[in-house]
Amino acid sequence: MKNLVVLTGAGISAESGINTFRDADGLWEGHDVMEVATPQGFAQNPELVLDFYNQRRKQLHEVKPNKAHFDLATLEAEYKVTIITQNVDDLHERAGSSNVIHLHGELLKVRSTKNHNDIKSWTGDLKLGNVCEKGHQLRPHIVWFGEDVPMIEKSIDICETADILLIIGTSMQVYPAAGLMNYISSKTPVYFIDPKPTISSTNQITVITNTATKGMTSFIELLK
Repeated sequence: MKNLVVLTGAGISAESGINTFRDADGLWEGHDVMEVATPQGFAQNPELVLDFYNQRRKQLHEVKPNKAHFDLATLEAEYKVTIITQNVDDLHERAGSSNVIHLHGELLKVRSTKNHNDIKSWTGDLKLGNVCEKGHQLRPHIVWFGEDVPMIEKSIDICETADILLIIGTSMQVYPAAGLMNYISSKTPVYFIDPKPTISSTNQITVITNTATKGMTSFIELLK
């Protein structure tokens, strides 16, 4: 069974109704990302940050996976599929994908502010005063700007084993995720689905200029 490695970003969830902050001049749901997605922002105004992610969590409960998520899940019947996503939603899992690595954390988890490994599932609101067993405030389990990306080494190892690489819903402009493409073999075919692609087709790269849902239909046809 061939290893199909899939790199996904905000574009695959956009068709489910989850906004991408890059679409709005660096604002994320009307907020400067430096206020709501940095350790400094959390230190300055923790209530604002907690409320921001509470709203994102509520939104996540209201949306559903789309055809692109379900199409990726169906490929597990024929390939060993590993999804490496920059998304913090759980739409891949809800569509049935069984092997998902979240580079930037997960919205439905929280962790201790003092112990990065003390992680819990969390589906409701997170408030000041919600603490871990040792009495430390809990925070969203999100990799904020300026923080280490703990899953990047594992993701590099997986990319090195890829027989096929699919990139969908990400412009491959945000590092370190953008660098993962450098770890595949020069013989590994790459498929890039994006309505406004930032790269061009080459002998190795096939660009599919389309949305995630329509692009997945084309990709599955190309695999046959």
